[in-house]
Amino acid sequence: MIGRLNHVAIAVKDLAASTALYRDTLGARVSQPLPQPEHGVTVVFVELPNTKIELLEPMGPDSPVAKFLERNPDGGIHHICYEVDDILAARDRLKATGARVLGSGEPRIGAHGKPVLFLHPKDFCGTLVELEQA
Repeated sequence: MIGRLNHVAIAVKDLAASTALYRDTLGARVSQPLPQPEHGVTVVFVELPNTKIELLEPMGPDSPVAKFLERNPDGGIHHICYEVDDILAARDRLKATGARVLGSGEPRIGAHGKPVLFLHPKDFCGTLVELEQA
């Protein structure tokens, strides 16, 4: 069901400093900051030959990423994102097996302009999983 690894998301306190680290220290190509108010974050994508790294900075204290950073003050891996061919079919199959889809269960538009869903970390080895329509 899951396809290609789309990205690994890392929560950061300071998006500009983290962007500079990846761009200037590691020599990576990075996108411009992309505000995602519906998700409560601003993101930057680090482009790699085989996938992307998504740097997430909270937009305010109510952001889920702000809460993550309260528990993990140094930041860290927040979630991984897999592509699926049919997000609704994937959702229905996962729910039928007992997996929990977060939120309303209806896909929302993600940073790539495609529908996304998040799956409960307790159902996936302690890892928050994002599914994105391929």
